[in-house]
Amino acid sequence: MYRFFKSKFYLALSLLVIVFTIGVMGFHIISDMSWIDAIYMTTITITTVGFGEVVPLDQNARLFTVCLIIVSVFVLAYAISVITEYIISRSTLRNIIHRKTLKKIRSMENHIIICGFGRNGRQASEKLRAHDQEFIIIEKDRDVIERYEDVETYFIEGNASDDEILLKAGIEKASSLITALPSDADNLFVVLSARQINKELLIISRASQETSYKKLKLAGADNVIMPDRIGGEHMASLVVVPDLIEFIDKLSISGKNTTNIEEINIESLTSFDREISLKELDLRKETGCTVIGYKTPEGDYIINPEAELKLSPASKIIVLGRPEQVESLKRKYNL
Repeated sequence: MYRFFKSKFYLALSLLVIVFTIGVMGFHIISDMSWIDAIYMTTITITTVGFGEVVPLDQNARLFTVCLIIVSVFVLAYAISVITEYIISRSTLRNIIHRKTLKKIRSMENHIIICGFGRNGRQASEKLRAHDQEFIIIEKDRDVIERYEDVETYFIEGNASDDEILLKAGIEKASSLITALPSDADNLFVVLSARQINKELLIISRASQETSYKKLKLAGADNVIMPDRIGGEHMASLVVVPDLIEFIDKLSISGKNTTNIEEINIESLTSFDREISLKELDLRKETGCTVIGYKTPEGDYIINPEAELKLSPASKIIVLGRPEQVESLKRKYNL
């Protein structure tokens, strides 16, 4: 809608410029006026101010003036209607989206808050949307909000380091926070504020400097990601072990259509009436998925666990499979 009104606005502006140019050129050529007089006459004619003529007009000049007045009246009317429609519609749309955002936030629980909607923030939102996760975006740049705001993307305008803005985004009921601001200092303030409000919140922060890593961890970030470092390591790995990295890249977690790796809560697979092992669960036979990892209740990871491993409550397994196999697993256990 914004682009539609923008194109109409530019059309109206172009028509005004064309009419004004024709008026100036016409008065200059037909009545032999100076450029200043021609601009003056065109201005008072288009705006229908009604001041006197600069120089006496002959019959041809008067006919030209009549035509200019008629055309300019229609062009001005169109321009005014476009501008009015744009202002009203934009204000109405913004109010509708704002009300819907506030209503949605009030109903949200265990949602994710993204601070900053730059490149990393947009990538995070695309991943969360692919996995049907609810999230709120905090962004202080109005131009960015207007560019990406729609009825399915919820923005809170403001500074993410402000406690009031975090509370407005429902941080007290949120499960996670991703702060992807370009400045490490801003990310540090967000982490401090968020951790102070919600002690149980999972906080993931972006960092650009090595020296910021420990500071962010001390401030309360659970994980600190350095995109530049990851990118460099990934490129170097493509030189050293290209086939292995290419294979790993194929193991996508991008959503319904391309998901190959999933983490599953053990409680979703068994009722724990009795202790069972991976061998008894036998996901490979039942769904085609292969268990490649196990996370203990204490948070330790076991890579390629043995079949005799006993499954404990509050633990997780990580499975690998083709999209249709993962879908089969989800259907079987109503995940």
